[in-house]
Amino acid sequence: MAEPKTKYDRQLRIWGEQGQTALEKASICLLNCGPTGSETLKNLVLGGVGSITVIDGSKVELGDLGNNFMVDESCVGQSKAKCVCTFLQELNDAVKAKFIEEYPEALVDSNPSFFSQFTLVVATQDIELALVAMILAEDSMVKLDKICREANVLLIFARSYGLTGFVRNSVKEHAVIESKPDHFLDDLRLNNPWPELKRFAESIDLKVADPVAHKHTPYVVILVKMAEEWAKAHGGALPSTRDEKKEFKELLKAGMVAIDEDNYREAIEASFKVFAPRGISSDLLQIIHDSCSEVDSNSSDFWVMVAALKWLKCNSLVFQSVEMMVLGLYHEWIDKLVVDFREFIVNEGGGEAPLEGSIPDMTSSTELYVNLQKIYLAKAEADFLVIQQRVKSILKRIGRDPDSISKTMIKSFCKNARKLKVCRYRLIEDEFSNPAVPEVQKYLTDEEYSVAMGFYILLRAVDRFSANYNSFPGQFEGEMDEDISRLKTAVVGLLNDLGCNGSTVTEDLINEMCRFGASELHAVAAFIGGIASQEVIKNTSMISQILIFFTAHNKTICSHGQHFTGYDGAVDLLQVKSFITSFSGSGLYIVESRVGMQMQRVLVMFKLCDIIDV
Repeated sequence: MAEPKTKYDRQLRIWGEQGQTALEKASICLLNCGPTGSETLKNLVLGGVGSITVIDGSKVELGDLGNNFMVDESCVGQSKAKCVCTFLQELNDAVKAKFIEEYPEALVDSNPSFFSQFTLVVATQDIELALVAMILAEDSMVKLDKICREANVLLIFARSYGLTGFVRNSVKEHAVIESKPDHFLDDLRLNNPWPELKRFAESIDLKVADPVAHKHTPYVVILVKMAEEWAKAHGGALPSTRDEKKEFKELLKAGMVAIDEDNYREAIEASFKVFAPRGISSDLLQIIHDSCSEVDSNSSDFWVMVAALKWLKCNSLVFQSVEMMVLGLYHEWIDKLVVDFREFIVNEGGGEAPLEGSIPDMTSSTELYVNLQKIYLAKAEADFLVIQQRVKSILKRIGRDPDSISKTMIKSFCKNARKLKVCRYRLIEDEFSNPAVPEVQKYLTDEEYSVAMGFYILLRAVDRFSANYNSFPGQFEGEMDEDISRLKTAVVGLLNDLGCNGSTVTEDLINEMCRFGASELHAVAAFIGGIASQEVIKNTSMISQILIFFTAHNKTICSHGQHFTGYDGAVDLLQVKSFITSFSGSGLYIVESRVGMQMQRVLVMFKLCDIIDV
C-alpha cells in the first residue's frame, strides 16, 4: 500500500497534513445510498476518510443501474447498502467500511442515540422510497437535525432532482482556524514592534555612506525606524490623517539617495501597514470574549486554545486578589483588572495576537534578510511556547490530558490566530417555520435571482406534491398537464404558508420541474456529491468555510441564521468568484469561493442545462 504522503499528495497541498489527519480520523454515516449519496462517499473514500457506515434498507433494482455506478447487473435484488459498501471498500482498503440494511427513518425514530458515534452524517433522499415513507422530507429533516445537534454531530443534507439540487449544512458551530482570507495584511508589527525588532532596527544606520548598503536595507527596518521617529515627534502617535500620511511618505522619499533604490519604493508602498490600527481586530475580540471561551471538560480543542489567549497566570496580582477576598476587601474592579490585564494579548503579545512568524520577499542583503527572518521566527516560537504551556495548564485544570492537543494544532492556531472564524448555523426548523419573508419576496421578483429562488421553492413544493398524490410531478406519462396544475397549487400553498401571499414562481420553472419527473441523473448526482464531499472535508478539517456553487446564472442563495456577531436572520444572495479544481489522484472535484464569517449555512442551487447533453 502506498505511503499516505504519496497516496494523498495532491490534496495534502490544499489542506495540509493537519487537515488530512482530521479527515482520516472522521467517521461518516450515509443515509440512503442512491446516486447522490454514493458519489459523496466515493469522493471521501478516495480522499482517505477514516470510516464509513452506509444505511439503506432497499434492494438494488434495474433502474439503479442507469444512474448509480456503484452497482451492476449482478447486484440486482441484493442489498443496496451492501453492494455500494463493497464497491467503495475496493477503492481504498485503508478506509473502514460497514453497512446496515435498515431504512434510515427507522433509526431516526427508534434509536436516535445511534448517530452520536459519528463525526458527520450525510443524509440524501431516495426518490422511490420517498414515495412510500417521505424519507428526509421536511419533517424528517427537522427531526434528524435536532438529533445531530444534541449529539454535536455535523449534518449535511444533499439532494439531486432532475437538473437541480441542493446541499445544506447544519451544525451548532463551525470553528475555522485556517480561514484563508483573500486579503489580509502581513503580520509584520511595523506599528507595534517588539523589543528584539526594535533593537535590530536601531542597530542599522539609515544614513550609511555606502550606497550598496543603503539600497539593501530591508523596508521593514526603514519603516520601523521612521515610525519611531515620527512617534517621538508627535507625542507617541502614528500618522492618522490624510495629510499626516502624505507627510510620512514624503519623509520616506527624502531618505532616498539614489533614484534606483527599490527598498525605499517598497517602504513607500508598504507605508499603509504603519497606519493600520494596532492590536487585535474586532472579529478576534468577539471570539475571545465569547461565552464558549469559558471552558470546561466538554469544550472543543478550538475553544481551549482561545481560552489560552486570555487565561490568567498564577502571579502576584492573582495572589493579591485572593488575599483581599479572604480579608473581605475584594471588589469587582480587581477581578476585571486581573482578567483584562493578565491576558496573553496584554502581556507577551504586546497588545497583539501571537505572531505568525513569516516575512514577505523584499529588497535586502542576504545577511540582513536572514537575520530579520530569524527575529520573526524567534518571536513566533516564543509566542507559541507561551500558548502551548497555557493550553496544557487549562487542559489539566479541566481534567483532560495536557497533551491531548497536538503541538502541530497549537502551532497552526498561533499562526492563524488573527484570522480565526466561528460560524453558527441556523436550525432547519427555523428555516422552514421562520423564513425572511421580505427577502424571499424580493428575490422571487428579481430578474437576476428569481430562477435560483424559484427552484428553492419548487424543491420544497414537489415534496408536498408527492405527499398528496403519492408520486412526483411528471413522473408518469400522460399526466403532465394535470401535474403542472397540481404543482402550481402546491407552490401557491407553500408561498402562502411562508407568508409570501401574492408571490409566485414562473410557469417556465414549474413546467421544467415537471419535465424533470423526479429523475436523478448521474451527472447531476456526481456534481452534488462532489459539493457535499467538500463540505464534509471543510467541516472536519477546520479549514475555510467555503461557499460552493455552480449555476447557469452563477447565483447562489445563502440563508443566514442567528450569528454570534449579531447578524439578523435573512436570506442573502452572494456573488462570489469561483474556480474549479480537479484532483485526478483523489477523484475529488472542488468548486470553491470564500465568503466572510457571517455565513451561517449553505444552500446550493444550480442548473446544468447549458453543460449537460440531455
